[in-house]
Amino acid sequence: MRRTKLKLVIDLVPKTCWYSNLRKNMPRSRWNKLRKQVYSKVGNICEICGADGKLKCHELWKYDDRKHVQKLKGFCALCNMCHLVAHFGFAQILAFQGKLDLEAVIKHFMKVNKVDRKVFENHLTESFTIWKQRSRCKKWHTNLGKWRSLVGKES
Repeated sequence: MRRTKLKLVIDLVPKTCWYSNLRKNMPRSRWNKLRKQVYSKVGNICEICGADGKLKCHELWKYDDRKHVQKLKGFCALCNMCHLVAHFGFAQILAFQGKLDLEAVIKHFMKVNKVDRKVFENHLTESFTIWKQRSRCKKWHTNLGKWRSLVGKES
């Protein structure tokens, strides 16, 4: 099954782009305001599975693999389980530390996408292949687009 056919995907950030994002580069109060706007816009539910409760504001990136540019294209509200699927590498680290049941994250992926384990395994392999290729580049340029003005000192 192609990535575009899946409702919930593993969205791995290249290793050399870790912490090169809007959330880490703006004052906390501005991030809190932005994330609450994102949640409110979708009725305070997960945009993928519809769960309510505590949400995460997930940054959506587009990658230009030729020019090595990661461009922020927007945000979406995700429940914790959908966010863990998106950041599956981080979920694996938490599972290794005994802080997370990785099988529950995998089952969430399969339930939301209405797919079997084989589709998950194929998607996981494809996602990590893309991640490895992108992580070979030592320097990615981060383009925050229209949100660039949010970075800086507290006003």
